[in-house]
Amino acid sequence: MEHAILMHESWPQDKTAIAEAFGKAANTYDSHAAFQRMVGERLLNQLPEDLSNKTVLDLGCGTGYFSEKLRQRGALVICCDLSQQMLNKAEERCGSAGMRYQLGDAEALPFPTASVDYVFSSLALQWCQDLSRPLREMRRVVKPAGQVYFSTLLEGSLEELKCAWRQIDAYQHVNDFISTNQVKIALAQSGCQSHHLDLPTMKVWYDTAFSLMRDLKGIGANHVSGRSHGLTSRRTLLEVERAYQTFKNHQGLLPATYQVCLGVIHL
Repeated sequence: MEHAILMHESWPQDKTAIAEAFGKAANTYDSHAAFQRMVGERLLNQLPEDLSNKTVLDLGCGTGYFSEKLRQRGALVICCDLSQQMLNKAEERCGSAGMRYQLGDAEALPFPTASVDYVFSSLALQWCQDLSRPLREMRRVVKPAGQVYFSTLLEGSLEELKCAWRQIDAYQHVNDFISTNQVKIALAQSGCQSHHLDLPTMKVWYDTAFSLMRDLKGIGANHVSGRSHGLTSRRTLLEVERAYQTFKNHQGLLPATYQVCLGVIHL
């Protein structure tokens, strides 16, 4: 396995906390990632079917689910993630044939300029504070005439959960996401002139709000900047559950709405 120098000491405190949250979820991720699979499949459908002799960087690879699918298309795959535990899971899934593994931060990629044919990054970039930085880095490492494929979450995602929590206390319990306009500004700032964006609204239905929160924790997406670090009591969770009921449909199911951005950048 190829290892980068551990960068945790130089990462901002928030980035280290994000890596730790995903590391703790490495063993549970796959059983809670149905929505992540849905988005990743949509993004994967944009890539060429035949990736023979192409090098693809899977940025924010997680447990390697899509890394394996990229390899099945003939690609040489570089798995890169902020979490070493996630990389370990990816290596367990994919092995070593046609694969490389690299600890790394999307905002400072540890790869040479013009070294890969494509970048595939699904639902990782929302963890970067300034989207223009990973976009600039992805553009840098892609060869001329290559492409970047990314997905991220937009403003309005998990609005039902935010609304339920607002009725309980004043703390921030759900991360904020950027607007479509902010994505376009970041693309301009990073020099990505030629691009296409698809902006679907996707809903996942749950029996309970607790099931949604369990999924978010199960994939490691439970690090929230500025949140109170006290343990959430069972009583508080029951209050959130009650507040969430206002959104249920005629079948008694509760929606989790996601505003998704699927982007293709042409170099």
